[in-house]
Amino acid sequence: MLPSISRLRLLNKFPNLIFILILFFPLSGISQESIADRKEIHLLMDSWHNAAATADEDVFFGSMTENCIYLGTDETEKWTREELREWSKEYFDRESAWAFTAHDREIYFSEDGNTAWFDEKLDTWMGICRGSGVLTRTIEGWKLCHYNLALTVPNDRIKGIIELIKGS
Repeated sequence: MLPSISRLRLLNKFPNLIFILILFFPLSGISQESIADRKEIHLLMDSWHNAAATADEDVFFGSMTENCIYLGTDETEKWTREELREWSKEYFDRESAWAFTAHDREIYFSEDGNTAWFDEKLDTWMGICRGSGVLTRTIEGWKLCHYNLALTVPNDRIKGIIELIKGS
């Protein structure tokens, strides 16, 4: 079907209108959803870190999927949620399990919007660390399904760190 003459005249009067509509209209819905999801993920992750700082097991482990994997800083620290719960029991029996303060978090989304991944810097007792993870959208909201905690080492000090590790 050919466009009507009146539509063609309208397009000729406002040639930039099509460009503006194509450029901004589709993005407005996506960005609003993305903004809400980003806020929800920031809240989830901040609450998760706070739950560790206040030894709130229910919130900490409740923020993770049943099959969540947690990678710690030691090469032996690869745990399922339940293995982490068992290992960390003595820490959660205290007033604070551990206290990490996140900042500089960047969040990314899959095309379908049901998976997100992030990286963040953490102020910890070990110094600056980096956390990264994967989240999935569930019927209960976003849940953490993979988390990796890593030490950061300045490039100019890596040789010394390697020697320390080899010597132990």
